[in-house]
Amino acid sequence: MLNRRHLLQPLPLLPLLAAVPWRPAHAAPDERLALHALNRLGYGPRPGDLAAWGAQPWEVLVETQLAAAQPLPEALRQRLAERAPAPLTGRITAYREAERKRDAEGAENERRELARAAMLEAAEARLARALWSPNQLEERLVEFWFNHFNVFIGKGPVRVLVGDYEAQAIRPHVLGRFRDLLGATARHPAMLIYLDNAQSGASRGGRGGLNENYARELMELHTLGVDGGYTQQDVTELARVLTGWSIEPQDGSFRFMARRHDDAAKTWLGQAVPGRGQAQGEWALDRLAEHPATAQRIAFKLAQHFVADAPEPALVQATAQAFLRSGGDLRATTRTLLLHPLARSEAVFGQQFRSPYRYVLALLRAADVPVVNDWQPVLQALRQLGQPLFGCVTPDGYRVTREAWLDPESLLRRAETATRLAQRVRPDPERLLTALGPALSPATRALVASEPAARQAALLLAAPDLQNA
Repeated sequence: MLNRRHLLQPLPLLPLLAAVPWRPAHAAPDERLALHALNRLGYGPRPGDLAAWGAQPWEVLVETQLAAAQPLPEALRQRLAERAPAPLTGRITAYREAERKRDAEGAENERRELARAAMLEAAEARLARALWSPNQLEERLVEFWFNHFNVFIGKGPVRVLVGDYEAQAIRPHVLGRFRDLLGATARHPAMLIYLDNAQSGASRGGRGGLNENYARELMELHTLGVDGGYTQQDVTELARVLTGWSIEPQDGSFRFMARRHDDAAKTWLGQAVPGRGQAQGEWALDRLAEHPATAQRIAFKLAQHFVADAPEPALVQATAQAFLRSGGDLRATTRTLLLHPLARSEAVFGQQFRSPYRYVLALLRAADVPVVNDWQPVLQALRQLGQPLFGCVTPDGYRVTREAWLDPESLLRRAETATRLAQRVRPDPERLLTALGPALSPATRALVASEPAARQAALLLAAPDLQNA
């Protein structure tokens, strides 16, 4: 039985080595580029991926991932179809009914079970695709855009809405138009509840009142950025514009409530707001989606997610220009980013420190885990590593940089997570060695070869080499 002491003895420099990216000189260029593609366009190699991806140029790999989605493996397609979530309206109605019965016997258990079932459905829809879908770039983009438009699963009815939010507001738009994505998140009940816009409205007889939470985050986080040239007065005015953007009391679907909308004149970002009612909010979203500051912020965040913690200004600028020229076409924007020479430069190989989410998925893919029936161990691992799925409390989402995740305690927890996975899955060490290819340094390979066969899989998955991508 492998334990903490056994794992750390053969790798005494694990925390130090994990912080230092390395460049394996022994690997063939096409194999190294294939590994880079699998790490940056997806969640790392599974057995056979290096050979398949290594046979294609970078441009072909990118264009294939950007093209129409490849069919899902039949087992994955059936699994997702069998576990399709209940309709949104029925789910939030049931949750609110349980809330109304909170004093009745068993009401709290009923609400907890609704939340638990919804969480597992949302988790499987996300994790199963990340592990087994051939459309790896789509999964990376779903992760990116959910994080950009973050909602927290722990807030009230959001507990039962997260899966629908990802499926309806995020996933269909990750390679579409940014304006459509922005509007879909703005109107989804998960966002309206999470950032309190559902309660925001013109005061009527002392009831209601203006809530600026969503308006502030819409400009600061979702579009313009904190340095985007707006003022506190602009936040207030945008909050007034968005009064009445709420949810249907009966079923939780989006509804514009005209009686709660502030009809008075408004000036926002130096312009008089035209139109009336919901049209004012749609006009404001149009302006935000086409603003140069939005293009710059989106370009920087995409470059940071896919290329480097501190991306080169030339890469960011080229991506921002593509965003503006295309009218916010996210396929065109992503293509420009990934086909830029800086995205595949030798200087960025192995330079990103994996977040816990990316790390756990990389281990599971390398180990070629079979169909998972119980996702709790995976969800528990993410919690222990500090990145619970859908669990970021604040609207800015999880950070992605090395500085955010690299510390000795987290490295120790990662080693323990890798060891538990090896004990549970028992992957074949030779298959792991082949699957990971140039991700493993000669020093790691030599060390693993010197250990008993029973310990090799755990040592491979806990290797410092796998912290970086």
